[in-house]
Amino acid sequence: MTAKLSDVPAYMLPAPSDIMVAMQSMWGLLFIHSGITLAEIGIGFVLATLIGVPLATLITYSHVFDRAVYPLIVGSQTIPKVAIAPLLLAGFGYGLAPKVAIVTLIAFFPIVINTVVGLRSVPAEMLHLARSMGATPLQAFWKFRLPQALPSIFAGLKLASVLAVIGAVVAEFVGANGGLGYIIMIAGSNFRMDQQFAAIIFLSAIGMVFFWLIGLAERAMLPWHISVRSASEKN
Repeated sequence: MTAKLSDVPAYMLPAPSDIMVAMQSMWGLLFIHSGITLAEIGIGFVLATLIGVPLATLITYSHVFDRAVYPLIVGSQTIPKVAIAPLLLAGFGYGLAPKVAIVTLIAFFPIVINTVVGLRSVPAEMLHLARSMGATPLQAFWKFRLPQALPSIFAGLKLASVLAVIGAVVAEFVGANGGLGYIIMIAGSNFRMDQQFAAIIFLSAIGMVFFWLIGLAERAMLPWHISVRSASEKN
């Protein structure tokens, strides 16, 4: 049997009907393994946020930290995470911890970069005004710097959500006994491209829903920013 509308063999490019049949037959299995991948993505993303935002704040406020740590963070991104994954697996085993670590390493970089850009984008006049009104550095951060940086932070979170999905799959490709990446790898080795595409569709759905949830949080927290952006797009 060949893929419809082409002469490509089904083991290379299955027909959409074959993919739908595979999704129906594997629904329970895909649902269970989606939960494993979703746990890796969710925990890794939360850790990346909890690490990235405070780290970016330290970089913004400390010149020493900026010069000492910021170049190391940028340089660390030149190291392929696929090369690090076997080392993490050797140290932590094949459980949840190494997958979460890889997701965190991949996802935290855009959060750090965008948060730094956002925190540094506050006009100097605004900070001078805050100081002249007697605001403490902490008050200036909460009332001026952080609100001004939130659009950039959410942009970093959206990018990190996509990278978190990629990180989870990379981790499961390297070594795992569960997850959608594991299903994709096993299906590919058995030349079951229909099952592989079914798992990819589930994985894409997770990424899209995750991205949508962050956008929903952005609209809830920054309605003014969304309104201004929509007005500028219309013009």
